[in-house]
Amino acid sequence: MLTLGIIADTHIPDRARALHPATLDTFRDAGVTEILHAGDICTPRILDQLAQVAPVTAVRGNRDWFARPALPLHRTLVYEAVAIGLTHGHLSWPDYMKDKLAYLARGPQPYRRFAERALSAFPSGVDVVVFGHNHAPYNVIHGDTLVFNPGSATVPNPLEPGLRPSVGLLRIDSGRVEGEVLFLG
Repeated sequence: MLTLGIIADTHIPDRARALHPATLDTFRDAGVTEILHAGDICTPRILDQLAQVAPVTAVRGNRDWFARPALPLHRTLVYEAVAIGLTHGHLSWPDYMKDKLAYLARGPQPYRRFAERALSAFPSGVDVVVFGHNHAPYNVIHGDTLVFNPGSATVPNPLEPGLRPSVGLLRIDSGRVEGEVLFLG
């Protein structure tokens, strides 16, 4: 079995000072072989910290100004014949601005909307889509595709009182994949 660590929306130092203290140990204890970061890293030192546990693959979020052009907006990765699409979920600046306007006009958008947008980044199809952006865990199968958001490792969605920082795991075994959200602290 292969175990991948999944993290998103660390926002250091713009919204948090440091990773949650349990983050690295959680990934170590799970025995992850690689960590996927779904964007809004904000400072490259976070990738270095995560790399102390396992190799890191990341994509650029809407707050990752340092990364241009080093990190792509989307990646397709294959592990044991399981195709994983990795994206932050904002897709493009025009899409991000539409989201902001929708929020101002209609309030918070349903999480399914963000999941469907992340799915749209991989029109040729993948087995799993990993995304971030809305800081809320999501672990739902859409058709034949697992759509997975680990939530934010530092700043959970403030629209859900009591939501704690979280990371995720993807376990791949014989072509099957399972996602798990792990709340920190």
